[in-house]
Amino acid sequence: MDVLVVLERPDRWVLDVPEVSLVAADEYLTRPEYGNGRHVRVVNLCRTYSFQTTGYYVSLLAEARGHDPFPSVATLLDLRLPAAVRVAGEELDEVIQRSLHDENGDTCEIPVYFGRCPLQGHRRLARAVFARFPAPFLHAEFQRAGGRWRLVGIKTKNHGDLAPEFLPFVQEEVRRFAGRGVTPAGPDTSAARFDLAILYDPKEVDSPSNERAVRQFIVAARQFGIDAETIDERDYARLGEYDALFIRQTTAVSHHTYRFARRAELLGLPVIDTPTAILRATNKVYQAELFARHGIPTPKTYILHRGNAEEVLAELSLPLVLKRPDSSFSMGVKRVDTIESFHEVARQALRASDLIVAQEFVPSAFDWRIGVLDGEFLFGCRYFMAPGHWQIQKTGAGRWRRYGGVEALPPEQIPEPARELGVRAARLLGEGLFGVDIKQLDDRFVVMEVNDNPNIDAGCEDGYLGEEIYRRVMAAFLRRLQSRVMEA
Repeated sequence: MDVLVVLERPDRWVLDVPEVSLVAADEYLTRPEYGNGRHVRVVNLCRTYSFQTTGYYVSLLAEARGHDPFPSVATLLDLRLPAAVRVAGEELDEVIQRSLHDENGDTCEIPVYFGRCPLQGHRRLARAVFARFPAPFLHAEFQRAGGRWRLVGIKTKNHGDLAPEFLPFVQEEVRRFAGRGVTPAGPDTSAARFDLAILYDPKEVDSPSNERAVRQFIVAARQFGIDAETIDERDYARLGEYDALFIRQTTAVSHHTYRFARRAELLGLPVIDTPTAILRATNKVYQAELFARHGIPTPKTYILHRGNAEEVLAELSLPLVLKRPDSSFSMGVKRVDTIESFHEVARQALRASDLIVAQEFVPSAFDWRIGVLDGEFLFGCRYFMAPGHWQIQKTGAGRWRRYGGVEALPPEQIPEPARELGVRAARLLGEGLFGVDIKQLDDRFVVMEVNDNPNIDAGCEDGYLGEEIYRRVMAAFLRRLQSRVMEA
């Protein structure tokens, strides 16, 4: 996408940003060749955006030409409406109070340049203001009364009026907005360009990442210009302060993880995993139908309902496995060895779901776990069965768990059919981060299930790739974030 910076006097441009083209406002408005371009982003930096001024018409004609004006005419009108400022202040009250809590005095002005704030401690507030009033150079004005801060005004600024000490910051933000920013080389040389929320609960028994892995993700994020921090379910209302969401809690549709993913999607934030991925991967009935349709080899599988129990028993020999649609971490998956236990377990499961999965029992010493990220192989492990048990996890009362070992392997030590089958199965569920469980029966491989939000624990799944596994996940976020900037 071409980026045009339109201003009245290009000769007074004070920034060095070769990625953009400077255009005089009168030329953009009057020369017909500027109406022919497609996929053009117009950054309107005219001195004023008042109604029917040159600045107003630059954005108006940009929209008429099919260009992408920044700011839009709708934003220009919102900036003139006191009611819009008042409503924004009410919506942002929580982040305003948190951000300005330590400010002295009863007035405060926060600069917001291309969605960022050059002042420490106000990044979240700047992003929130920018989300309501997306314009290049803003100053948000706040007043304190009765111990609480409130938003009282939004002023637009001209680039020529910026404080000299802010110019290097603004220059980098213009580069970022143009979609041509340079990926930082390391954590000590980069300034964060994006904010990532990691939804994580350190007290979760079966968390998909341990604390050391979460720290590794945060370090890796910094290497790609992403400032990552953990949030929990209490931070639902704050999602709009971030640029992306990474879910590191066990997901379920009837759980706050799905609500977070859905809200992130509605806000336009890249999220791993998406609500669609959660819906598909957490339902074993959906997967059984999907795999059958696309010829993915699986153990012999039937959808069980209240009226076909005898038919299923006639097709599957005992022992067999019954799976609740939303089972995870071996929970909700039962092996039945007798007809009596089959009917009892099925009756209990069918109280919660009209359909469940019945599957032939396939014993093995380990499962292959194939990690897939955005349709490409990420990692491969052997998940060994828990001692004296037929699953990788044996559960007991309360928080008691016993696990089998995990052995991460280089790709060349993983059978090629297992790698290819894992990638093929995961791609059916869309883009995202998936873990595919595969059993090996001599020279035959069958998919047991595909899990969204798979485990990446320090000392386990990273056993071969080490820090690189965290970097690859953060690189996927960077690609999403850069694509979002280009589309903005």
